[in-house]
This record gives sequence, C-alpha cells and structure tokens, in this order.
Amino acid sequence: MTTVTDLLIVGGGINGAGIARDAVGRGLSVVLCEQGDLAGYTSSASTKLIHGGLRYLEYYEFRLVREALFERERLLNSAPHIIWPLRFILPHEKGIRPAWFVRLGLFLYDHLAPRKKLPGTETIHLTKHPAGKALKPGFDTAFVYSDCWVEDSRMVALNALDAFEKGADIRVRTKLVSARRDGEVWVATLQNVQTGETQEVRARALVNAGGPFVADVLNSKLGLNTRKNVRLVKGSHIVVPKLFDTKEAFILQNTDKRIVFAIPYQEKFTLVGTTDIPVESVPDKKVTIDDNEIQYLCDVVNHFFQKEVKPSDVVWTYSGVRPLFDDGSTNASAVTRDYVFDLDGAPKQAPVLSIFGGKITTFRKLAEHALEELKPYFPAMKPAWTETAKMPGGDMPDADFDWFLATVRSRWPFLPEAHAHRLARAYGTRIEDLLSSAKSMTDLGEDFGGTLTAAEVDYLVRREWARTAEDILWRRSKLGLHVSAGAAQAIDAYIAKRNAAAVAAQ
Repeated sequence: MTTVTDLLIVGGGINGAGIARDAVGRGLSVVLCEQGDLAGYTSSASTKLIHGGLRYLEYYEFRLVREALFERERLLNSAPHIIWPLRFILPHEKGIRPAWFVRLGLFLYDHLAPRKKLPGTETIHLTKHPAGKALKPGFDTAFVYSDCWVEDSRMVALNALDAFEKGADIRVRTKLVSARRDGEVWVATLQNVQTGETQEVRARALVNAGGPFVADVLNSKLGLNTRKNVRLVKGSHIVVPKLFDTKEAFILQNTDKRIVFAIPYQEKFTLVGTTDIPVESVPDKKVTIDDNEIQYLCDVVNHFFQKEVKPSDVVWTYSGVRPLFDDGSTNASAVTRDYVFDLDGAPKQAPVLSIFGGKITTFRKLAEHALEELKPYFPAMKPAWTETAKMPGGDMPDADFDWFLATVRSRWPFLPEAHAHRLARAYGTRIEDLLSSAKSMTDLGEDFGGTLTAAEVDYLVRREWARTAEDILWRRSKLGLHVSAGAAQAIDAYIAKRNAAAVAAQ
C-alpha cells in the first residue's frame, strides 16, 4: 500500500523528531522513518546539557550562543520534568586562560539573553567553599555559572510522542532504501528492518535529518550531490564512581584548550566528557571509545580531583558521532556547532531539505527555521507554535516540579521515595497513564530491578516505541547502570511474551 504525505522525514534523532512535531502542528501530514530506535545514535550520546555553549564565545559564535541561551529558558519551561537547572564550577587554571578573559566570557554569557529562572555568575574561593574539598591543592578561585541538564534521549521520544499524538506517522526500525523524484513528489521505498517488508511513500517534500548519515542519504539514497560537507567528530564519555559530593558540576580547562565536564550522574556516579576526535566515516553500528580517549579523560580528572581514576574504574562508556557543518576549521574543537540547511529543488520539482550540524539545545529553533525554508512549497502552512508549547508530561502549573512530585507522592504513597522521584522525572504528568489505578507495588507487575517494573515496560512499548531491553535500559532510561546482569534478558523475554500474546489475541 502506498502512503501519501506532505513530508517524509528521514532520521529519528532530535532534529528529525523536532521537525516532525513542529510540522504536524502546522497542519502538514508527516511520515518519519528511523532505521533503528529513536535517538539510537548521536542524540543519546550527548553530554546531556541544555546550554548556551560558553566555550563557543571563544570562537565568536555569538549568534549561536544567544539563540541557545534563549532556547535554554524556553525548554526549561516546556519540559521541567526532564530539564532542570545545574550550576557549574569552573576552577581557574593559571596559564591557560587569564581570569579577566574568563570573567568577560561569563559576563557575556549572563547578558546575551534574558534570564528569568537561572541565577547569574559568581566568584567563589575554593579554600572556603565545599566544592574545594574535592579538588587538589593549588586551585584557589573558581567561577560559578548556570546551565541546565536534560535527559537527551527522552527529549527525542517526547518530541516523537507529541508529533504522533498530533497525527504524525512514526516508523521506527524502518530504513529509507531509495527515493526518486517524480515531478513534484518524492517516491520513496522504505523497508522494515525486522520483517524485510517494503512500503512506498509519496511525499511532497523530503527532509534529510540523517545526522552523521546526512551525506550518505543524499548520495546513495537520493543520488544527489551537495556543495556542503559534513565534518564527523566523535565525542566519547566515561562514567566512573562518584568523584565528589557537591550537587554542582565541574567544567575543567585542559592544557590543550579543550574543556571537559564532570557532572553528578545517576546519584552514584560522575559523568566525564567529552572528547573531539575527527573520524572519516560512520559505521552502521555504534561507535565506541578507544583506550586513548579513556586515558585522556582520566588524565584531565586526575589533574583536578583528589580522588583519582584509572581506566579500570570506568563502569560505562558511550560515544557518538556529531555531524558538524564543515566550516574549514583545522581544529575539531573549533568546528562550528551551528546548523546549516541545504535545500535542493528547482521550480516544479519536489524539494529535499538536508540538515547539517545542530545541537540538542537549539533543536526547536532549528525546526522552526527548517519549516520556514519549506514554506514556499506549503503556502497554507500554519504559523510557528512551539515557542510556548509544553512537551508531553511538562504541563505542570508554573513548571513547578517540586509541587508535582509532592502530588505524585500523595497520589501513589506506596511508591518508595526514590522510585516516585525517578518516575516523576521521566514521565511528568504522563505518569498517570503509567501508574493508572495501581494501589500497591504488586499492581505494577514483575520487578526487573533498579525500580523498573512490568507496568513501565508496558508503557514504553505501548507509548514510546521501545522494542528491546536496550531501548528501555539505555535510552528511555539509564537503568542499565542499576540492574543486574540478567535483567536485559528478562526484559527481552517479557517483551517477546507480551508481543506473542498480542498477536494471539488478534
């Protein structure tokens, strides 16, 4: 059967999901295909920050930083369950950047865009501040500023969920085989990677949000060329046992002028990253950290912290390939994080819009700009709408998470405190759909460990396109750090049994 749609979006990362959400809310019909899981590649491998990009000021990226700072405030308001404020401590390292230079950068960071919820910069004396206890002697002064934390892969899932509930057709585990122009439409062949079944989609426009695969989609799937190039840069992170007890994160200046974050993570751990390693191509399967990257991150940590780490202390790693627009910079760290569009389509010809670059903080604005590019092809398109819209689960009065958490504790008092907090953070007001009329822990079904129950697995399969234990343990959550070794097999067996029962009931 052939599906006819306005937009075919290739790629289920943050850009593809964000564009799908915006477009369907403007009255366009949308099909989104993703060859793996939502956020299965780069969008789940970020440093998990909604931030302006303090270090981008050093490369004169003022427009990008200003836009990102505006978006930081908007996103914090739209998704207060998966985004929250985080203070960053920047120890002053003599001989790398002079103190006046850092102060100037932080002054600009505070004033390039209005701040309504986040406190401004302050200077602290590490010999008197609790944070100083975690650091080695010799660090006397630090600067403290604000940004935000985000559950990155959940942000992707929520965009896809909002798009779906507004009418978008979201197809995971579905790859683009090929597409050709037939006058004013694209005729695309999609394939379900699990069953091998093929489907035809006829679309008035195609959006190439393939992330690190953007050039491959253009060249091998569409048979087109572009004058714009993507610069592939691998960023890797390590997770180690907790390095410090303060609730603030640290931003560390290295002697190579790069910065590395050390961030409180999942209560028991510290997240450290990221690296910037140029790569020539992207494997179909996930990229992985190498020994040199692990040692590099350990060396940065050991330069600053009293508690040293060795590669053998690393409990988990993840890596992603960032698809940056190639601006000609020789230094991978200096390559712009801004986004660039490539629109291909003569008059009376179906257009394809390819997305180069971008970052999770600016995905909403990127989606607005993408649809502005496509507006000449859809003159009846409704106006932009996402600036003040809530994400699924984010519709809390005054974006007050603490108030919402209190209501969850009152409504489902049988939940242990940590369990209630995790569910409230992950699902916000959608927790109602997950817990429903449960009166006890027994009502939530099988316990897989780490506070994961059958009720939550059912919700993620039913509502958020989760298909495997990996989807659940490492993208819809990070419970993989908290469950036993056999949990993944138990979850996969439960999902298989659940699916078989659903088929038998048809």
